Formats: sequence, structure tokens, C-alpha cells
Amino acid sequence: MNVTSVDFTMDTLPVRQSSTVSIGRIKPELYKQKSVDSEEGAKEPVETCGKLSFALSYDYEEQALVVRILKALDLPAKDFTGTSDPYVKIYLLPERKKKFQTRVHRKTLNPTFDETFRFPVEYSELCNRKLHFSVFDFDRFTSHDMIGEVVVDNLFELSDLSREAVVWKDILAATTESVDLGEIMYSLCYLPTAGRMTLTVIKCRNLKAMDITGYSDPYVKVSLICDGRRLKKRKTTTKKNTLNPVYNEAIIFDIPPENVEQVSLSITVMDYDRVGHNEVIGVCRAGPDAEGLGRDHWNEMLAYPRKPITHWHALCEWPGRASSFESQGSCPSPKPPQTP
Repeated sequence: MNVTSVDFTMDTLPVRQSSTVSIGRIKPELYKQKSVDSEEGAKEPVETCGKLSFALSYDYEEQALVVRILKALDLPAKDFTGTSDPYVKIYLLPERKKKFQTRVHRKTLNPTFDETFRFPVEYSELCNRKLHFSVFDFDRFTSHDMIGEVVVDNLFELSDLSREAVVWKDILAATTESVDLGEIMYSLCYLPTAGRMTLTVIKCRNLKAMDITGYSDPYVKVSLICDGRRLKKRKTTTKKNTLNPVYNEAIIFDIPPENVEQVSLSITVMDYDRVGHNEVIGVCRAGPDAEGLGRDHWNEMLAYPRKPITHWHALCEWPGRASSFESQGSCPSPKPPQTP
């Protein structure tokens, strides 16, 4: 088993060698110390990818925050033609189920949107809310590329919103931290003689809040995939009002040894909604065709049969191509295990 070792090496001051040194000679390098203030202040510059202009105001009669997305400038080119097909998604955090989206503007790096959206919210609640703009490049055939984002932490930054205030903000490039969706811990165990795989969903932590309460109602859906088509699916129970659910629930699939290299697992953390449709919080994948830890976890399971192998996995954004996992049909089902 490959175990990652932690490197505890620390930078140390130069050590004086026990060699003959002429008396009175000063070595300035021995007295140099790193400034604590300079270390804290020397942060890596945040990459920007254009600017976004929008206007904010409050409608007291309808009790709604009015957001008018005006335009974007100097967006990066995401297509091989040297242009992009940008659009903007907007959330009023911490609620993520209520979102709006502009129209897609074709082949431009300087789109003019001029679209208005209304978020029903009491004026007294605005101090606890944040506006989140996500700028995307539309792609007809693959998942849409996220260009960057703008987060307005203080809605009263420029005015009391009694009159429309126009704002220009830098679009910050999306980072791993900015799209952090949480993590899931699960174990994989394979019994070759029985042709049985057990995935035990143990727990999740730091999930993205999907409800206005700042929590989610998460459950986990596991699908057995072959050639991009879902053969079977199972799911856990739903845990209410939590971002750190604990499950300890086992999900079993029958996979004969001759089919184990042909299949993979799609693990999706969902947010249950009693009224609307359930939302995807994040996904990860395990299998021979997975990337990174998903492939390593799978190979480790096969290398140590009959032993549960446990890892934390970071959740990724749903690629938006549900059809590839939801379609049924042409993939042959795994062969039944041979009877001795």
C-alpha cells in the first residue's frame, strides 16, 4: 500500500561550520532573518479575467433586490476561434436554489447583457446576503467552462440601494478554493470469489450549503457505469439540515472479476428538496478510467482484495451532461458469477 509521508522539513538558519575563520570578519548572511510582516503581506496576486458591470437597487414595494447585469469587458478567449460564448449565472447567497441566468452571447469577449433580475428578500436581510456572479463560456458539446466569478460581500458598499448604483468589478479567475463543494469519505472492498463490490459511504464534510438556512439535506447516489451508461444505481438515506452528514451505509454491486476492468462508479452527493427538484451538490468518480485519487483508490482496492480501503475524495462540479449517466441500454450487463 502506498502511504504518503508528510515532510516536516523546516527552513533553518545557516549553521556555522567548524572551520577556521579569520577573527573580525563579519558574515551578514548569518544575521539575515525573514520578516514576519513581509511574509504575511507577500500574497500571490489574484488572477483576473476581465471586468463585469452591474447595477443594484432595492424595490421597497415588492421587497426585492433588483440586479441589472450590464456588460462584461476583456473576457479571455475560450474557443479556438479566439472568442467566447459568455453568459452569467447569479445567486443571492447563502441560498443557491434560487438562481438566474443571462442569455448566451455568441462569439464575443465584450458582451452587453442589459438584463434585470429580482431576488425577493427583506431589506433588513440584505446585510446577511452576498451576491455571487459566475461567468461561463457556453459549449454545445461539452461541459461549460467557468471563466471566473465576482462576489459582492457588502451590498451596501456604494449606497443604501434606494437609487440604482452602477458597479464595476474585476472578474476573478475560478480557483479550487472558490468552487469548493466539500468532501466525501467512502471505502471500497472487492471479493473476487463472490464477484461482489461493497462501497460504504461513511460521511461527508464541509458540503456546499444549498438552502437559505445555510444547510443542506444531503444524500448520496452511487451509479455503476459501463461505457458511459448507467447499469444500476443505489442511494443512501437523507440527512436533514447538515453540511457534515454521517451515513455508515453499505452499497453492494455484483461485479464478476472478468468485468471489473470494464466498469466504474459515479458517486453523487445530492440535496433533497421536498418541493422542487433535487439539486446536485458535487460528484466524484472511482474506476480504471477515473482521474487521480479515483483511479488510485480503485487500483488499491483490487490490489488488496477482501480489505476495505478508505479515502477522502474532493467533490467536483457536475459536468452538466446527465444524459451520459442517465441513459440506459446498449452496454452489456456484467456476466453472472460462475458457480463452482
